[in-house]
Amino acid sequence: MSKSIIHSDKAPKAVGPYSQAVKVGDTVYLSGQIGLDPVSGNLVDGFDAQAHQVFTNLRAVAQAAGGDLSDIVKLGVFVTDLANFARLNEIMTEYFVEPYPARAAIQAAALPKGAIVEADAVLVLSK
Repeated sequence: MSKSIIHSDKAPKAVGPYSQAVKVGDTVYLSGQIGLDPVSGNLVDGFDAQAHQVFTNLRAVAQAAGGDLSDIVKLGVFVTDLANFARLNEIMTEYFVEPYPARAAIQAAALPKGAIVEADAVLVLSK
């Protein structure tokens, strides 16, 4: 099965040697997104703003692949402080509805570019 590279100009450019997403069959693997504004390239300020930007960036890449956040089946979220866990859950409900994707939320010592939240995902495109 061949793979294709997915790119969206509405999401930040990769900050390393990787693709925004890779599609294999009907499955799309979305690389981690942090709260970078795709226009300025700057990290937005604060947990809420970064979390919203992360999901906005994920949505842009998902849409470039022909899907949307509702097609995500597995979400991985990384935060530098689990004290933000409840707020993360609240913000997530602004982007996802039941049935929710499977999810892991993990505290990380540090994230790229000083971010305080990051998320990656796997989505399956509807036929």
